[in-house]
Amino acid sequence: MAATLIPGSLLCFLVILAIGLTSAPGSTKPRENERDFVAEPENSETEKILRLQIFLDEQSFGPGKIDGLMGQFTRKAVAHYNVLFGLEFNNYRKALSESRTLIKKNYATYTVSEGDFKFVGTVPYEPEEQAKINYLYYRSIQEFVAERYHTDNYFLARINPAVNWEKVIAGSILRVPNVTPFAIEDIAVNKSFPRDRKLSKRIIIVDTSQKLAAIWEKNKLIATFPITPGQERFIYRGKWKMWNMITTPIFRWDKSMLETGKRSNEFHELPPGPNSPIGIFWAGLNKAGIGLHGTALPHTIGRSHSAGCIRLANWDVIRLPSLIRPGATVEIR
Repeated sequence: MAATLIPGSLLCFLVILAIGLTSAPGSTKPRENERDFVAEPENSETEKILRLQIFLDEQSFGPGKIDGLMGQFTRKAVAHYNVLFGLEFNNYRKALSESRTLIKKNYATYTVSEGDFKFVGTVPYEPEEQAKINYLYYRSIQEFVAERYHTDNYFLARINPAVNWEKVIAGSILRVPNVTPFAIEDIAVNKSFPRDRKLSKRIIIVDTSQKLAAIWEKNKLIATFPITPGQERFIYRGKWKMWNMITTPIFRWDKSMLETGKRSNEFHELPPGPNSPIGIFWAGLNKAGIGLHGTALPHTIGRSHSAGCIRLANWDVIRLPSLIRPGATVEIR
């Protein structure tokens, strides 16, 4: 299939989601049997939704933060997972069935280690003060564990009601979602990624209205992740190339650049770390200053605007080198 046809197939499903239709007009595989159709879980079915979110996350169809709630990104993840099987976007049958088969338990336990605390420290909020320290740490062990297991402080506290987070120490045992952890300790410092014969041929489509990034290989959908797009005036729509990729980037914080899109001589170089405005990973495009990157605020993904680039949760953005590489086409819509 020609590359120009791929965006259209994605856009079709996104438009269906946006306008809330109950069936896809012109669907290539209509519902064959009403008994095969399974409706969306109710929000009261927390454990069912949680298992579904964990399953989707493990399949690289990011549901956003894992919290047991049927939010927009869980719905979109199911819809795009269904693309692989020619199912209607709002049929939960296969995803729920697979989640029951593959996710044997919703929760795991995590034992806090002494080494975890080297990623936790005091971090000021003002850029000029952040520039004076060497690392932008997690501000609490709760924040560290929440990001590690793709959730937020609120849900982590909810499933650990007896935990006093101010007294968590090495050896403390916590309940966490049973998802592959984001292991920040395994991220190499300043690692760059070269082109790859296969991955550099893939396409990543960034839909700024639906707040999703979708990775395609020819006519096959590989993965989708929630994003926060830039402000409308700073969105550079069109086709670009992935130019470079690097872990633990240093961020040039320039108020003029953030507000007007123009560089100034008054800036601060912010150190790397999970609380960097660009998180722990940068994937730059062949458009100066524009890229896909991580975030200090994963719970806001899809719920706010960035200054100009495309933000993903750190646990999602770190997957990019295994999915695409420099040379890949980036289409911003």
